[in-house]
Parts: sequence; C-alpha cells; structure tokens
Amino acid sequence: MTTTPAPAATPAAHRDWRAPAAACTTVLLWASAFVSIRSAGDAYSPGALALGRLLAGSLALGTLLVLRREGLPPRAAWPGIIWSGLLWFGLYMVVLNWGEQQVDAGTAAMVVNIGPLLIALLGARMLGEGLPGRLVAGMAVSFAGAAVVGLSMSGDGDASVLGVALCLLAAVAYAAGVVGQKPALRHGSALQITTFGCLVGTVACLPFSGALISDVADAPLSATLNVVYLGLFPTALAFTTWAYALARTTAGRMGATTYAVPALVVLMSWLLLDEVPALLTVGGGLLCLAGVAVSRMRPRTGLTRKNPAQPVEGRRHDAERQGTERP
Repeated sequence: MTTTPAPAATPAAHRDWRAPAAACTTVLLWASAFVSIRSAGDAYSPGALALGRLLAGSLALGTLLVLRREGLPPRAAWPGIIWSGLLWFGLYMVVLNWGEQQVDAGTAAMVVNIGPLLIALLGARMLGEGLPGRLVAGMAVSFAGAAVVGLSMSGDGDASVLGVALCLLAAVAYAAGVVGQKPALRHGSALQITTFGCLVGTVACLPFSGALISDVADAPLSATLNVVYLGLFPTALAFTTWAYALARTTAGRMGATTYAVPALVVLMSWLLLDEVPALLTVGGGLLCLAGVAVSRMRPRTGLTRKNPAQPVEGRRHDAERQGTERP
C-alpha cells in the first residue's frame, strides 16, 4: 500500500506574512508622521498642510496607478471611496492639524486614541464583525497605555475646549472613514481605493489653495520637504499598505494595531529629536504594544473531530486538489 506524501505548503501560506508586514509598515510610517507634522506645523497652517500633503500623495498614487494600468474602480466601490475620502483623507487631516495647535501632544494622543475603539464598535454594528474577547482585552490594555503616554507627555499648557473638540472630531472622522472604506475594498484594489480616496480628499481641501501658496512662499525648505515626505510616505505608501491589510482582516483588529503608534512616536522622538522619555512614558508605550499583541492573537483552530491528525488547512488543500470544495 502506498502512502500519499504530505502536501507541500500552499501559496496562501507563503502570503500570510504580507498582510502583517503591510500593517507594520503603516504603523511605522504613521508614527513618523507625528515627527514631521510637528516640524512642518510651525510654517504651515492646518488646511495648507493637509492640502500639500494630499497633493503630493495624489500625484504619487496617480502615477503608480497609471503605470500599473489599474484604471477606475468599479461603481460599487465609489460610495466607500467618497465616504472615506471626505472623512478620513479630508476632514481628519485638517481637524487633527488644527487640534494639535490648540492642545498639547499628550492630550491630543489620548483623545484621538478613541478612534480604534470607535472602529471596533462601528465595525461590529455596521459590518457585523463582532467583538472577540481578545480584541476587547487588547484594546483595553492599549488604551490604558495610550492614556499613560498622553499623561506623561502632557505639558503645562492649557487644553482648550476647542482643541479637545477638534481631536474628538478627528477620532470620529478617522473611525467612520475606516468603516466606510472596508466595503469598498471588496470591489477594488488597495491602490485604486487609496488613490481615489486621496483624490476626493484633495478636492475637498482645495479651498485651502490660497493658504498653501502663501505658506509655500514663506516656509523654509525643511518644512516644505516635510510636507512632501508626509504626502509620499505616511499618505501614499502607508494608506495603501493599510488598505491592503484591511482587506484581509477586520476593521476592529486593524484599528487596534494603530495603538502601537504612540509607542513608536516615543521611540522616534527619542532617536530623532533627543527627547528622552520618562520611565512612565516607556511603561505606557510597552502597554500599547502588549495590547496590540493581545488584540492580534487568533484562537487556535487546531484539529477537527473527523480527522484529528490533519489540520484544517491541509484538508482544504486536499479538497482543492480533488475539486470537491464548495465555492
């Protein structure tokens, strides 16, 4: 009697690393954006900074879209594209820039970090994603860490009511934009959804064109280069890798991943700005990372009753080879 050799690793198994790598790329670049915004914000007004960033991002994404010949996304994707473009690419960027001019960084971080919680709640309500226990626990740990980081980094400046309201509005726009983008990714590629979402946000910010022209004329070169960097990397690249990863997981789990941003901002400020963090700040950052790790954990689905010796993925592979798996 001959034995059938164990099936080789499926192509899907080799692709498993891509979505986590895309999510990590997004988090790293979004963390770097805080450093660049802090530098460029002294020379650019909130609306001008958002428009300049979106223009650079749209140019890069549009060029890549043409080179890849992906064309227009299907009609079914446009509601989500417009929704995320107006709220996330447009409103979020403007009000966050404005809010950070009104309150200290610690207060802004605490308020904006309501966003992932709202994403999980909206995803459960509007997308039917549910709220797994690990996700809830991880978000609770990460939110506590973000609060510790925020409190430890808060300065002596007054937190204006306007600034807090703007940061809260940014968190709501961020959450609603993510939940609106998720269905669009069923109909178009990550590059298509990101490119046209960025274009929608750019059009929405065109009223700030006069301010952008004035600020460019007066701003130092370093500030302008920071605006270009924000457009090319934290916007064009990071939003595309975000969309790629979001299409392959739930909105709640992706939102929880962004809780790693405060920890990375602390590290980058230490390395690039010589801002030595306090022990409390380091502890809060570690809590953020621990919460992300918990929220990203998946329950072990191990073996099944019918054939405890064969994992689920192995049986699926065999079914595909025999043509018996249902669509």
